[in-house]
Amino acid sequence: MSKPKTAARVPGVTVYPRGKKWAFIIYGEPDLLTGKRERIYQGGFTTDEAAWTEALNTKARITSGRPARTSDVTVQQFFREWLESIKNSVKQTTYTNYVDNFEAYILPVIGHRALKDIEVPVLNAFYRHLLAKGRKKPDNNTKMYEYWHARREMRDGLGPTPSTVARACNTTIYAARAAVLRYRRGRVPKALSAGLEPKSVRNIHRIIHLAFSDAIGWRYIDFNPAAHARLPRLGRTAKNRPKPWTIEELAAWLRVATTDRFAGLWVLAATTGMRRSELAGAERELLNLDEGVLIIEDTRVVVDGKAADSDGKGESSRRTISLDPFTTAALTSYLAMLDEERKAFGASYPTHGKLMCYEDGRRLHPDTVTRRFNRLVDRAGVRRIRLHDIRH
Repeated sequence: MSKPKTAARVPGVTVYPRGKKWAFIIYGEPDLLTGKRERIYQGGFTTDEAAWTEALNTKARITSGRPARTSDVTVQQFFREWLESIKNSVKQTTYTNYVDNFEAYILPVIGHRALKDIEVPVLNAFYRHLLAKGRKKPDNNTKMYEYWHARREMRDGLGPTPSTVARACNTTIYAARAAVLRYRRGRVPKALSAGLEPKSVRNIHRIIHLAFSDAIGWRYIDFNPAAHARLPRLGRTAKNRPKPWTIEELAAWLRVATTDRFAGLWVLAATTGMRRSELAGAERELLNLDEGVLIIEDTRVVVDGKAADSDGKGESSRRTISLDPFTTAALTSYLAMLDEERKAFGASYPTHGKLMCYEDGRRLHPDTVTRRFNRLVDRAGVRRIRLHDIRH
């Protein structure tokens, strides 16, 4: 049998018969770090010409710098590689968010697909799926409320105990305790839909868009389908738009909040619009009461359920805010209380320098800040809003 014209010698490429089929071996360029040559094998071709055609195409991709196994790379393989590559170039909170979204939403649905097969229609279908039935976390809040509400007449109107709720609904005792307190105060949870909110789908899309942009740079794909995918509309009607407190509601809440241990910081939140993470991360050395200013620099956030210090969202996160006389007076009293507590605990008192801490110097978990705020809202009898919405 004569050799095909394509069988002219090509450095690094060998085509040979294997049983009744044909196969090829290509030796790539030496690895930049190890110096070892990559050996690419592929068999199962019915003719030697077919083997040569694919071998030369693969060789061309190698020569141009494109990975030889592009067609074999799955979404899962690529994302694992991508997440590892960005681990030290983004903040820990950002990295954790990317990993969580990949593991919960991207991997189970399209993780097995070849990266090159993820085209615009695939992403459009994926986003529709997330909107319709993409939610992964169980709606334990509604489940606990329905159980508690059906038995609310027990124990003279107190309803079942948190431990009973936890066992019946398969939740932690800590979640049940917080839930029962909310229900007794009249907080009725809003049932969650089976799908994700449009904002959550858009967040997942941003991760895919960013990752696929890098995939182009790595020569895994030639085109970013996320650039042309259809995203869900972020509808916000007047009915569901957050409504800030009136001056009267704010005053009613402040009357209660100023009796709390963290009175000075609640006043700070009300008069400056500081976020929860900024309140939890505020430092005493950046507070100058004589000049009436506070520099906001670091924050305290939640990563994997645990409190963690962060350096904010960027350069714009570091700013100086002015304090009015009312806020300055409240913080003066608050600092005096901290000084007395530090003196009482002596050498065992922590030296972190943060403003928001317990009597013994322990710092607050950001979620605890939210729960404490909600309790004050209930005590004040005002309309329930998020801590974040005080800024409006």
